[in-house]
Amino acid sequence: MRINFHGAAHTVTGSQHLLEINGSKLLLDCGLYQGKRSETYERNLNFRFDPRKVDAVLLSHAHIDHAGNLPNLVKQGYEGKIFATRATAELGGLMIRDSGRIQESDAEFVNRKRAERGEDPIEPLYTEQDAEEAAGMFKGVDYAEVFEPIPGVVARFYDAGHILGSASISLEIEEKGQKIRLWFSGDIGRYRMPLLRDPVLPQAVDILIMESTYGDKSHSDPENAFIEFRDIVKRTVERGGKVIVPAFAVGRTQELVYNLNEMMQNGDVPHVPVFVDSPLAVNATQVFRNHPECFDEETRQFVMEARHPALDFKMLTYVKSVEESKSLNERKDPMIIISASGMAETGRIVHHIRNNIGNPKNTICIVSWQAPNTMGRRLADRAPEVNIFGEVHKRKCDVATIGGLSGHAGQDLLVKYAMGVKDSARQIFLVHGEERQAMTLKGILNDQKLDNVHYPRLHESVEL
Repeated sequence: MRINFHGAAHTVTGSQHLLEINGSKLLLDCGLYQGKRSETYERNLNFRFDPRKVDAVLLSHAHIDHAGNLPNLVKQGYEGKIFATRATAELGGLMIRDSGRIQESDAEFVNRKRAERGEDPIEPLYTEQDAEEAAGMFKGVDYAEVFEPIPGVVARFYDAGHILGSASISLEIEEKGQKIRLWFSGDIGRYRMPLLRDPVLPQAVDILIMESTYGDKSHSDPENAFIEFRDIVKRTVERGGKVIVPAFAVGRTQELVYNLNEMMQNGDVPHVPVFVDSPLAVNATQVFRNHPECFDEETRQFVMEARHPALDFKMLTYVKSVEESKSLNERKDPMIIISASGMAETGRIVHHIRNNIGNPKNTICIVSWQAPNTMGRRLADRAPEVNIFGEVHKRKCDVATIGGLSGHAGQDLLVKYAMGVKDSARQIFLVHGEERQAMTLKGILNDQKLDNVHYPRLHESVEL
């Protein structure tokens, strides 16, 4: 058995882990790498393996850094199934179609600018039609349901508590008379977060592949993050500005709407319009209602009755058309705009930032981890100017960052996650983390007598 770490190694995004078992190839996730634009296109376009020779794909969840390169995989010859939880199968189809539309739209916009400068046009990484073909290959299964993606491997999905449908992947592998239990964490969620059940922790695992995104720090209490967000909204609205929030269309957006509803109901902030400007978020709302199995009993009842505060909110408008989206930038009244993508790299959020970054009344609010070399990271670092669609824009607006809203486990839960397999794990691989975060976590685990912890390099191959 061999593990090849072809993505999310020495970085957070672009999850791709290829297992070679009994002569078959099994791919865990197929995400888009997000980073320096000069290398992103080539890195996402070119696989380090032959997609035609992959036998099955297991998808941990629908976020683009885990699922977003599936259209390329299929475009380049993959013909097998894409196994996922039922919620992820439906949500993943929506998200990659949306990504295809964004790829085409952004390429069209950039090409207009390139034409003005006499430069050659670029091609989109993939199209909506490419994504449509990949979406037709999803195979939904229930949490804890047993299935066999390739010969000699029994798989199950367990709740990861990160976004709707997110899962850790358990593999019971039999090869050459040996039995190995491998567990891939996917993105690990947090305890006591709204909407979702808590993550299931691994037990009796031989090989653990786990994320390390926040390996260097624990999160503040969600209540503290709520207070920070409330104060940012109140301060910005009172000076007549707009709050612009780059947020993932699924997961973070619903949590923010939940919080804003509570703030306004309690009278903590003025009642102002809240716009969720993402076609994907509009469609995702129905997916939430379609999958009550992802929630606890109380939330399930709210969702079934279409009155959950994250889905049905008096001041909330889901923006559908491009014309509606553009009109928001012509309005001068205070408002809150939540729009994808979460790292401000593509989609409508880029246009909202472009139109609002020069007004000191406004606030861009960063509510999630930002990959290096993305516009979201440059804003989080308070860069005085940013490049948007090839043009330099001076930042005059305020920037606020809130860490406690993260949907990823903090250091304390990551340590607990790994320590749960201390007595059984032969090897622990830390992925989905930058070097400082991963090595900090590795040091803590070593101090706890877990000496078999490895931080694999990109494209490193390990024989087990």
